[in-house]
Amino acid sequence: MLRIATENAEIISSLSLAASPNDTGPRSPSRTSFVLSEHHHVKAPNGGQSAAAGGVAVRHVRRSHAGKSIRVKKDGAGGKGTWGKLLDTDSESFLDHNDPNYDSGEEPYELVGSTVSDPLDEYKKAVVSIIEEYFSTGDVEVAASCLKELGSSEYHPYFVKRLVSIAMDRHDKEKEMASVLLSTLYANVIYSTQIRQGFFMLLESADDLSVDILDTVDILALFIARAVVDDILPPSFIPRARKMLLETSKGFEVMQTAEKSYLSAPHHAELVERRWGSTHLTVEEVKKKIAELLREYVENGDTSEACRCIRQLGVPFFHHEVVKRSLVLAMEISTAEPLIRKLLKEAADEGLISSSQMVKGFTRLAESLDDLALDIPSAKTLFQTFVSQAISEGWLDASYLKPLGENGEKPDKNDENLFRYKEEVVTIIHEYFLSDDIPELIRSLEDLGTPEHNPIFLKKLISLAMDRKNREKEMASVLLSALHIEIFSTEDMVNGFVMLLESAEDTALDILDASNELAFFLARAVIDDVLAPLNVEEIASKLPPNCSGSETVHMAQSLVAARHAGERILRCWGGGTGWAVEDAKDKIQKLLEEYESGGVVSEACQCIRDLSMPFFNHEVVKKTLVMAMEKKNDGMLDLLQECFGEGLITITQMTKGFNRIKDGLDDLALDIPNAQDKFEFYVDCARERGWLLPAFGSTATDVVASITVSS
Repeated sequence: MLRIATENAEIISSLSLAASPNDTGPRSPSRTSFVLSEHHHVKAPNGGQSAAAGGVAVRHVRRSHAGKSIRVKKDGAGGKGTWGKLLDTDSESFLDHNDPNYDSGEEPYELVGSTVSDPLDEYKKAVVSIIEEYFSTGDVEVAASCLKELGSSEYHPYFVKRLVSIAMDRHDKEKEMASVLLSTLYANVIYSTQIRQGFFMLLESADDLSVDILDTVDILALFIARAVVDDILPPSFIPRARKMLLETSKGFEVMQTAEKSYLSAPHHAELVERRWGSTHLTVEEVKKKIAELLREYVENGDTSEACRCIRQLGVPFFHHEVVKRSLVLAMEISTAEPLIRKLLKEAADEGLISSSQMVKGFTRLAESLDDLALDIPSAKTLFQTFVSQAISEGWLDASYLKPLGENGEKPDKNDENLFRYKEEVVTIIHEYFLSDDIPELIRSLEDLGTPEHNPIFLKKLISLAMDRKNREKEMASVLLSALHIEIFSTEDMVNGFVMLLESAEDTALDILDASNELAFFLARAVIDDVLAPLNVEEIASKLPPNCSGSETVHMAQSLVAARHAGERILRCWGGGTGWAVEDAKDKIQKLLEEYESGGVVSEACQCIRDLSMPFFNHEVVKKTLVMAMEKKNDGMLDLLQECFGEGLITITQMTKGFNRIKDGLDDLALDIPNAQDKFEFYVDCARERGWLLPAFGSTATDVVASITVSS
């Protein structure tokens, strides 16, 4: 700063001398300022010679703060550090984004490069929106129109794949909607070859889908079976696709399931079409519509219109309800009798109501005659009249009389006892559903003193529960576990389920989702250790050939084999313990710590029993063994001995727990150096006490096989 001030003083001094060499008086600041103004345009004396006093030329010269000489541009355009001219448009100027007067519009234009979008990606994004909107509105016409407007028909196989894959992860409603949409779009919007390509793409990605959707095989098999039933996939698609898939792939398993479990079953078309509730009506809604059309028919007498309404319901498997309600209405309104007879006869002649449905309707009414007689005293007489007239007119098969006795003979005493037993157990089951008192129900069954009828009780219990809410279904499963421990043998359970599955087709007439419900009851029995997996195979072997119950057994086996099957099946009706897996592990850890410190075996067993998670007892075994290693307390094995002796932990769960320890020994050895030796010691103890399956530890393959068969 001192140097700059000195230089400036020299410049001012030389300028002053040049301006007025004879002026020795004081200078005013204004004068000095005038001399430096106008961009230093100072005229030198003596004809423009440069001033020599300071040794510096002062025309168009200014000094920077660094003391350097800077040449000033003409007309005041300035140089570095100057503002420039008023209308300076120098291309080297730049905009300051922090300037308060910054305007983005003054920025120079730049060409921005962008990648070219893939038409297939755009198509996939668009169809997801169409599918989601369709699932929300259910409007098939709008979905078809949107797909047409989208164009890109060559990509329609991806639409098929996307629609089915999204529906697979949704509820039955969306699955049914997806099948309906495919049937609607077939031939009009999507060609048959595109349908086939779409389903084959699904089969190829079945392994990936199974990671997120546990029952991928069963659901995708049902979609393919439904497509075959709806005639949008040819039956030849299955063998052709199977040849193109690896035998170890999920897609190959899907094709086997579709062919053997669904398309080979008797009445498979009706079962497949109603699997997801294709009528979109509940049983109660169907019954209500039947009652309305019958009342309307009695008022107007239009038989053809009534037949059209019955056909429009689209529930041929439920026509026995039409027969039953028609007969009841004829008993209640005597003037309606000839109209009802005319309707049933015409429906039978047209083939609208099949012979089996007609017989079933009469049979159902015969079973409820005692209750009906309370309101209509002459119900039994009127019913006999209907039977004789129907047989004589040819719309009721004469074979109907055989089960009742053609000569009107009374049933034998054994039949009377069985009939009375059924009535009593129905009362007992109803009371249990109201009171939830298991000990009282067991006492009532013991009072009956007919253990040979235990399978009949099981059949009646599950049949009644299936026609009720989830609460009763959960109560029925809990009761089966209690009965198996107290008074029912495994053979009783097996025979009871065989009886249920043999009558599965009849049950499905009243309960639309009977097959699915029965599969869950059977799977739940396996998870609760009421039945062993081998018992399920025994049940399947006892069923008659071509029985629809075989499909239910396969479905139950698929449910049990799925990942996390225990947790899922235990809560299939909103019941179970309600514990999350992590919560259950935490509780197991705490009860084991309490047992290790206190040593009360009975209390620990009670805590395990209170968890009510028998499918998860392998975790108890695992944590007990780990704690015994960590605490160096082999007395922990006494708890396992007590649990095994009481039947609290089964041999399957015990083997699974030991197997889990075996799989994790390498990691366990990092914290417990002698883990390998301790585990071998525990295995020897377990073998001596009979805790483990015989195949455990022989070879890795044998262990896996034994665990698979048992669980």
